[in-house]
Amino acid sequence: MAVTTLDPRTALVVIDLQNGIVGNPGLAPHAAADVVERAVRLADAFRGHGLPVVLVRVTAAADGADAVRGRIDGPSRARSFPEGWDVIVDELAGHPGDITVTKRNWGAFYGTDLDLQLRRRGITQIVLAGIATSIGVESSARAAHEHGYHVTLATDAMSDLDPETHRNSVERIFPRLGETGTTEEIVELLDKTRA
Repeated sequence: MAVTTLDPRTALVVIDLQNGIVGNPGLAPHAAADVVERAVRLADAFRGHGLPVVLVRVTAAADGADAVRGRIDGPSRARSFPEGWDVIVDELAGHPGDITVTKRNWGAFYGTDLDLQLRRRGITQIVLAGIATSIGVESSARAAHEHGYHVTLATDAMSDLDPETHRNSVERIFPRLGETGTTEEIVELLDKTRA
């Protein structure tokens, strides 16, 4: 199903488009540069209509003190990151009206003030973009849905470490959480409903 409606108070929420994640060469199905370019297009459209843009970044303390705990079968989460890995990419940064949210786990809601920032502005819907589709974006979409927001997912403004996990999120999970559309479809609907 394609995106049909954007509420009068809709915010763009961009997940983890920061130096250390965008620099990953193995993203699929969309290259990081393409995701950033589409996210910039969305952000410019939202700003142009006076709607909030939220830039979410993930970070961790150098000593790992704030790392997510729990036993997992996958690779260890304990690692060090280079200086500046958690800085929002230049193409999106530097707009004083934007809201920056810092998270320390997959989703943008748990342990952050994102819900508070949105509710104070009367936001009823969010449009999500970012990396990685099946991790930060999907976790944030699930939480947004649970918080009662209408959710729209810009499927060509996100990518993943594995094309199959991206496809699973887009085809099987996202239709249960909200509406999906391309950057072009979302910008066109935004322009049409705000004209």
